[in-house]
Amino acid sequence: MNAKRILIVEDERPIREMVTFALTGVGYETREAADARQAQALIAERLPDLILLDWMLPGVSGIDLARRLKREELTREVPIIMLTARAEEEDKVQGLESGADDYITKPFSPRELVARIRAVLRRGGPATEDEILRANGLSLDLASHRVSADETLLDMGPTEYRLLEFFMSHPERVYSRGQLLDRVWGSNVYVEERTVDVHIRRLRKVLEPHGYDTLVQTVRGAGYRFSTRV
Repeated sequence: MNAKRILIVEDERPIREMVTFALTGVGYETREAADARQAQALIAERLPDLILLDWMLPGVSGIDLARRLKREELTREVPIIMLTARAEEEDKVQGLESGADDYITKPFSPRELVARIRAVLRRGGPATEDEILRANGLSLDLASHRVSADETLLDMGPTEYRLLEFFMSHPERVYSRGQLLDRVWGSNVYVEERTVDVHIRRLRKVLEPHGYDTLVQTVRGAGYRFSTRV
């Protein structure tokens, strides 16, 4: 299977190098650009499978470049993840409205970045046979929609499966009930936020006999997090 090609557009060299090291370490092919002009030249040479795009670039901003790429027929289907230090809700909305498929705030862990890239790439095409999410002895097969704990198949409802898939694709990050409703149920579904608590309890009940219920952690006053750390 050919390695997915990731274009890293970031003006800070240490961040480019860190991202390149993390992505090549898990099998991605990377190219680097320090500004929009270099990025467009590299895109013209060879179309990437995904673009990591810094918001604050010299000259043409990442937001403006994203808008350009989404207007052009050649690049409009290439997924974009925005990298930025801007964490305000308004900034996030602006980034997504520019055409970005996801948004990750600096500082971020390489592990989270890889998980977010995999999640975005999955949206653009069918799951491949090697797309299995793992956490300790828990595994989720994206192609077959099977979940196993220590090689024992688990029986869970479709909502619990979607919750677990989202959590395992976005480890170590806290999500509020509202964010989980948007990302798992969908923004067009109107249900109470407490619905999330009900399905979290059901998910934990399925995982509990194998000791993996502790991976789904409550963060008081904030929401929920999936983590292999205590």
